Amino acid sequence: MRDHESEELLRRALLDDTSSVAVSLRVGGLPLSEAVTVIFHGRRDLGTLQTYIAYGSMGAGSRVAAGELMRVPCDLDLADAEDRDEAERLYAEQATALRDALVGADTVLDVWREPLDALNQGNVTIDHSVELSVRLPAPRLLPTALVAPDRKLVVTPVCRARTLAEGRPPMGIACAQPDLSRVYALADDPDRCVHDFLELASHHARGLAERLEHQEASVERFLELSDGG
Repeated sequence: MRDHESEELLRRALLDDTSSVAVSLRVGGLPLSEAVTVIFHGRRDLGTLQTYIAYGSMGAGSRVAAGELMRVPCDLDLADAEDRDEAERLYAEQATALRDALVGADTVLDVWREPLDALNQGNVTIDHSVELSVRLPAPRLLPTALVAPDRKLVVTPVCRARTLAEGRPPMGIACAQPDLSRVYALADDPDRCVHDFLELASHHARGLAERLEHQEASVERFLELSDGG
């Protein structure tokens, strides 16, 4: 609850331009997302400099609702800049690193669509929601996910939290169901990864069924003892 309230506070802060500055970076030409807008948002009063991503192409002066913003924990770090020119150079380098990461992740996710379609008879949709129906093992990098509803399977790019001063963030592709998730490297073969995850899900389902059966048997024996007494 505390994390949720903190996130809501930060999202509401984006709608308040007091003591704040927002710089947007549009990334277009993406095969699945088509376009996203990166928003670097700084607040002097809160001492925060954070990164958000919204689906679509938004220009200067656009208003973005809080529900359209996805927090990405890959933030600018301009503290080592000695002057304005150095800050501009660092900003350009770090913004480029994030842009390249977004392009790479969206391109790889598009490659994943074919094996998912093959396994689900084309019943795979593209979801641009900020919130997903499953929990992920790492933060999301893009507000774009492939969803196979029959299998309750979600596939989306994820990243590790780090500042952009450290370069392009480490990334992967997360496969997730309501009670199971795994992250695969971007360089992995999508077809192999899909089959690996489905096999893992099958083992997980069998193990869960066995545990439930064992628990039910234990309850029955306990009830028999109670009846006998």
